[in-house]
Amino acid sequence: MTLNSENILLIGSVLLLLSILASKTIGRVGIPALIIFLIVGMLAGSDGIGGIHFDDADLAQSLGTIALTFILFAGGLETKLESVKPILKQGILLSTLGVFITAGTVGYFVAAISDFTLMEGFLIGAIVSSTDAAAVFSVLRSKSIGLKGNLRPLLELESGSNDPMAYFLTIGITSLMMNAESSALSLIPMFFQQMIIGALLGYLMGKFMTWVINKVNLDYDGLYPVLMLALVFFTYSITAFFNGNGFLAVYLAAIILGNQNFVH
Repeated sequence: MTLNSENILLIGSVLLLLSILASKTIGRVGIPALIIFLIVGMLAGSDGIGGIHFDDADLAQSLGTIALTFILFAGGLETKLESVKPILKQGILLSTLGVFITAGTVGYFVAAISDFTLMEGFLIGAIVSSTDAAAVFSVLRSKSIGLKGNLRPLLELESGSNDPMAYFLTIGITSLMMNAESSALSLIPMFFQQMIIGALLGYLMGKFMTWVINKVNLDYDGLYPVLMLALVFFTYSITAFFNGNGFLAVYLAAIILGNQNFVH
């Protein structure tokens, strides 16, 4: 079958329908919906019964970036500052130092049990070091899970804020592998640059989003979601343009917006 826009839309819509229907049915026994989507994708892939061959890394990265951007934005909108403040320090430590320790531990383990070099092991560790925000948000908010004390907001904050650190480690280790003359110390200014610019632009864009939504009077209410989508894209892209961490900016902007009063 020749793939064109019509076939891609047909196949994509069928896979989405199957995944959603399966997650509705199997989700009753406590299996996260994300696992169902993965299983359907594996069955439809080149090694499954679907036989669909896909190896476009650039397209996969683009789709993944867009998806993660909106997942973090949605999670940030539902994060309430009053529940986060008591565990803010612990959450930041887990999403930065915790991710770093996880990446290093996994990296050493991979290098010890396989033929990968230590740097290649660290790269694998960086890739898998962060928890999946979509899975954590889905499980915690769709199930009646009674977590004691501040454990629930701590998990939500950590899962939503650890992707920027994992992204930084992945990009940083990749750059070290591509440039043998580079030193690991060169990642330190890169880290502070990404985090500071991401946090600053995230805060400013959160305030700007609130002002735009409250001040701009559109003729059709249906345009407000479109306006929000454009602002989310702009937040990520403008932060990346200035070499900041776009994921951190989007998540922080969503927290700022979600804790403000706004119309529509």
